[in-house]
Amino acid sequence: MSRRANGEGSVYETKQGRWVGATYADTNTGGRKRVVVYGRTRAEARKKLGDLQKELDAGVRVSVENWTVQAYLEHWLETVVKPNRAPKTYQGYELVVRLHLGPLIGNKKLRALNVRDVRLMCQHLAAKGMQRRGVQFAHAVLRAGLQNAMRDELLTRNVAKLVQIPAPEYVVGHGLKPDEAKRLLEAAKSERLHALYVLALYLGLRRGELLGLQWQHVDLEAESLQVVQSLQRVGGQLQLKAPKTRKSRRTVPLPPPVVEALKAHKIAQGKERLAAGPEWHDSDMVFASKVGTPMEPDNLRRSWYRVRTVLPEPLPRFHDLRHTCVTLLLTEGVAPHIVQEIVGHSAIDVTMTIYAHTSLDEKRKALQLLGERLA
Repeated sequence: MSRRANGEGSVYETKQGRWVGATYADTNTGGRKRVVVYGRTRAEARKKLGDLQKELDAGVRVSVENWTVQAYLEHWLETVVKPNRAPKTYQGYELVVRLHLGPLIGNKKLRALNVRDVRLMCQHLAAKGMQRRGVQFAHAVLRAGLQNAMRDELLTRNVAKLVQIPAPEYVVGHGLKPDEAKRLLEAAKSERLHALYVLALYLGLRRGELLGLQWQHVDLEAESLQVVQSLQRVGGQLQLKAPKTRKSRRTVPLPPPVVEALKAHKIAQGKERLAAGPEWHDSDMVFASKVGTPMEPDNLRRSWYRVRTVLPEPLPRFHDLRHTCVTLLLTEGVAPHIVQEIVGHSAIDVTMTIYAHTSLDEKRKALQLLGERLA
């Protein structure tokens, strides 16, 4: 057996001809633990031991648990993500770990995971048909988990950060032209959710924000409303959750058409309350079911599919009403940072990306104006 200097571990050969490097290291619980590495030759074992010693000298603490990637990510989900992040975020992370990260790299030892492993994982997901946005999300979940392992002093570097993933294109649906928006609002007048479509087009509220709106957050006298929560389905149950980002929480002034629509909606809801009698559940929701409970998103979807039939193909998504609001406001000359605050975009580049997808007619008109100015 060949020993290294005191404190630097030892390298020796087993009876089976396998070379072993061994040393003692501090654990993440404050104790000491014997750690070994293996090599096919003395030189390989010595190099691995030297690499390990560098990590230990840099402050890495050896885990008492012999973590695999799968085991550590599950530990991170339960102890860090679940208590501190939104339930929907936890659900998305857990799904990625269970369906994608676990099957592909879960059996790898946490400390042995390398850049090539992560790169091959991403390539495999893409080859199986996962969209670029999905690959990026899976990579982001792994990156966040490994970053936590660094905070736990189990790793000195985050190998996922060393793998570059092409950013997905921001998919923007086609916003409505002004005449199409008017036609939509006219068609929506026959719907009990007419006011919801008015808010969606005038204020650019997200679907969850509309369905999560309560009367306590609407001031018809002051002509303003507060966006403070969103209705989400979590674990099969509808729940009111705080906005995902700080920018999403906002106070928005109400233009006259929105005030009128909300007043009419409040009167209509009062009639529904009387008709429901003791069956009424007072949830204070602005857009509730006919018995006052939070509205199932499927009910809005059925209404939307009826209303949008007045528009030409390709039929827009509900989210395109939000894009329409952004585009029309910017077209009218409203400053981008004001539009960002109205619709609650997390960053102004999202606002401008949507505007970059305006119709060909708008671009042609702009170039014609430039041509006239320079002629």
